[in-house]
Amino acid sequence: MLHFTKMHGLGNDFVVIDAVRQQVDLTAERVRHIADRHFGIGCDQVLLVAPPLREGADFSYRIFNADGGEVNQCGNGARCFARFVYEQGLCDKAEVRVDTGAGQLLLRREADGNITVDMGIPRHAPGEVPLLAERELPVYRFEALGQAFEFGAVSMGNPHAVLRVESVRTALVSELGPLLEGAPVFPERANVGFMEVLGKGHIRLRVFERGSGETLACGSGACAAAVVGIEWGLLESPVQVDLPGGTLSIRWSGRGSAVLMTGPATTVFEGKLQL
Repeated sequence: MLHFTKMHGLGNDFVVIDAVRQQVDLTAERVRHIADRHFGIGCDQVLLVAPPLREGADFSYRIFNADGGEVNQCGNGARCFARFVYEQGLCDKAEVRVDTGAGQLLLRREADGNITVDMGIPRHAPGEVPLLAERELPVYRFEALGQAFEFGAVSMGNPHAVLRVESVRTALVSELGPLLEGAPVFPERANVGFMEVLGKGHIRLRVFERGSGETLACGSGACAAAVVGIEWGLLESPVQVDLPGGTLSIRWSGRGSAVLMTGPATTVFEGKLQL
């Protein structure tokens, strides 16, 4: 039997599995079964809490999308990861350092119960996104659905494309999202954000996530949208990001500095699963 905890960050939901105190053997097929909302538990991603890989870290963190593929970054998941290790008594430090495939994350519990995640320094060079482009540009172009679209690209440990839209309500998320997610220009696919600018410090955002489709919230997507909006001169830090599932606060001081994301994480229930 596999012990698990169901959690969510603004409606972006996860099955969190403790691989510190129990043996866990996850395959892509098992992840798909766990994530299935009809035959399994149901979630956007499966998160694995495991022992550290490097000196100085407290834990390591693995992330699996609903399609079974492993990815390197998930901001909402990171907040849930922090709440999980605190609630489970695995750690009592004010700050937790976690190994991921994208490097180390620093997680901090705030006095109000929210979690702040140091998401690291954004990467803009095409080869680091990765994006197939000859050189870095503030705006890239993509043709689909008989139209030309413009987007910004950045890596937050995972690749993101950000488009500015007049309204997230009418944005072509379900139509354009999968086309840009799987476009040849993104060799590792991409998360696609649709950003509506409300003011210098306020946006609305919907995100089509690679391997999961549109979710109620995407933490790394919120960071990417804030970074691209600041780079375009449309936004100033801090940025309030309103997602369908709730609100995040994003702070970024510009090139060479880390992005700080603050928001809630919620435990829903615990259970056991027969794999």
